[in-house]
Amino acid sequence: MGKDSFTEFYLKMKNLVSKSRILVVLAIISLSVSCKKDEVDTPDENKSGMLSLEFDNIIGDETLRFDSQDYTNAAGEKFSITTLKYFVSNIKLKKADGSEYVVPQADSYFMVDGRDEDTRFAKVIVPEGNYTSVSFILGVDSLQNYSPIEDRKGVLNLTTSSDMYWSWNSGYIFFKLEGTSPAINDSTGINIFRYHIGGFKDAMQNIREVNVNLNSGESAQVREGLRSNIHMLVDIKKVFDGTNSFSIAQYPTIMVNPFSMNISANFFEMFKHDHTENFAKVDGVF
Repeated sequence: MGKDSFTEFYLKMKNLVSKSRILVVLAIISLSVSCKKDEVDTPDENKSGMLSLEFDNIIGDETLRFDSQDYTNAAGEKFSITTLKYFVSNIKLKKADGSEYVVPQADSYFMVDGRDEDTRFAKVIVPEGNYTSVSFILGVDSLQNYSPIEDRKGVLNLTTSSDMYWSWNSGYIFFKLEGTSPAINDSTGINIFRYHIGGFKDAMQNIREVNVNLNSGESAQVREGLRSNIHMLVDIKKVFDGTNSFSIAQYPTIMVNPFSMNISANFFEMFKHDHTENFAKVDGVF
């Protein structure tokens, strides 16, 4: 074999070996990625992961803004929002096979304050799994309304949440919406509306369980060491313009009133699943 032929043969063999090495490396990488993917995709019910429900308050197709922003309801009335607060509790998650996980009650009470963005997340620890729907109570269940005051912790503590409790009526305000509207015929000129919705006994039952299907915006795939976030849009305009549409001028203040049940029936229409963020790394405290 001549020198040129040997050089050509050597280069061909070197190139072939290099390609073989590359293929081996790629195969190893592919196998590694496949294994990791399988680890992520296959839930282990003996492990737990982090799940959050995000409540993104909007008005129609706009982000909710307070005080100066004017909105218009279906009755053609202008209004602005000054206060928005509501309780979320008794969270349950369901899989496609119908099996359900109920978050322990002690870890399942949250209060969303529209003015405080940090409160928009309800964060819980749940078993690994692919969850296709979530349900929760908009309000506080009757058991907690009757529980000893010293047992009420976190957002249920009457010292920190006194503005969401009727001491004279011994019960939590499940949903509070306040604002102003020029449609109100108020001699003071302040033109304030107030909707404080509560009540859980007798003929006035305003505890509402909301069910949200996640299939259209991706299921919640909970895995250990990762975070799944269910992002929901909460359309506050539905308070006025839901199935039980009403005029602010006609009903400027609703508290302990049978009409409150018309408003709470609109709660079901407020919540819409927008999307789910899965497999996010958890940095710091959950």
